Amino acid sequence: MAELQASMRIRAEELFRTLQEEITSALEVLDGSGTKFFRETWERQHGGGGITMVLAEGNVFEKAGVNFSAVHGDAPDSLNDASVPLQFFATGISLVLHPRSPKIPTVHANFRYFEQSDGASWFGGGTDITPYYLDVEDAVHFHQTLKTACDKHDLTYYPRFKTWCDEYFFIRHRNESRGIGGIFFDHLSAENPAESDQLFAFVADAARAFLPAYMPIVERHKDESYTEAERHWQLLRRGRYVEFNLVYDRGTRFGLETNGRTESILMSLPAVARWEYDVHPAPGSPEAALEEVLRHSREWVRQ
Repeated sequence: MAELQASMRIRAEELFRTLQEEITSALEVLDGSGTKFFRETWERQHGGGGITMVLAEGNVFEKAGVNFSAVHGDAPDSLNDASVPLQFFATGISLVLHPRSPKIPTVHANFRYFEQSDGASWFGGGTDITPYYLDVEDAVHFHQTLKTACDKHDLTYYPRFKTWCDEYFFIRHRNESRGIGGIFFDHLSAENPAESDQLFAFVADAARAFLPAYMPIVERHKDESYTEAERHWQLLRRGRYVEFNLVYDRGTRFGLETNGRTESILMSLPAVARWEYDVHPAPGSPEAALEEVLRHSREWVRQ
C-alpha cells in the first residue's frame, strides 16, 4: 500500500502541475488583453507549498485564479484520532474564474488527491458553473461535455456525480443552488493498483474536460453588450457565491483548518460583490427565470 501511495502521489502531483500550466495558458489567450497571470510560489510552514496564479482586470476576466498545491503534515482534528495521530498529504488544482460580463458564467473546478498515514487515500473534485443569466445552450454544452468524459469510464458516473454536485452546491439558508451544477465527487478510492490506475485516468479526463466545457461558452458571449442593471444583478448573485464559499465549502474550511495559505484559499472570492436587503426580481424577468431554476434542479442532458 505504501508503494502504491508513493507512486500515485508523484503521478497526481505531476498531473495537477501540468494542468495549471495548460489552463492558465489557454485562459490568457482567451482573455485577449495581453495580461498575464501573476505567479507566486509559496511554502507552507507545516509542510509543502504551492503555486498561486491570478489574473486581474483582464478583458474577459475581472478576477481569475488557478491554484496548485502539494502539502503535508499533521492531519486536522476533524480527521485525527488523538490515540493515533495521523499525517496527511494532499495535492490538487483549484480554480475560480469571475468574468467581467454578466452574460458569462462564473466557473469553479477542483481536482485533488488525498492520502493519510494509515493507508487511506482517495480522489475528489469536480467542476460547476454559475450563470447570472440562464442560457440553456450553455447549460447543455457544459453538462454534455462532462457527461462524455464520465461515460468514457463508467456510465453511472455522470448521473451520480451530477446529483452529488446539485446536493453539495446548495445554499441551505437561501433554499437555492449556487448555480446550475456540473459534477462533484469525493472519496473515490481503490483496492488495488489496477483500480487506482482507472481512477487516476478518470480524474485526468474529467479535469481535462474543463476547458472544452467552458471556453466555448465564453467565446459565445464575450463580445455581447450588457446594461448597468445586468451588472448590478451579477454583483448581487456574486454575494450568494461568497455566502456558499465562506459558510459551506469544505475545501475552504480544510485549507484554513490545516494552516493553509489564506490568500490562496480565499482567491475564490470575487473582486466585487453586493448584498442588499430582501431583493426580489420582477416576475417574468430573466432574473426571475434564473432564480426559478436555482430552486428546482433540472436535467440538462439525456442520461
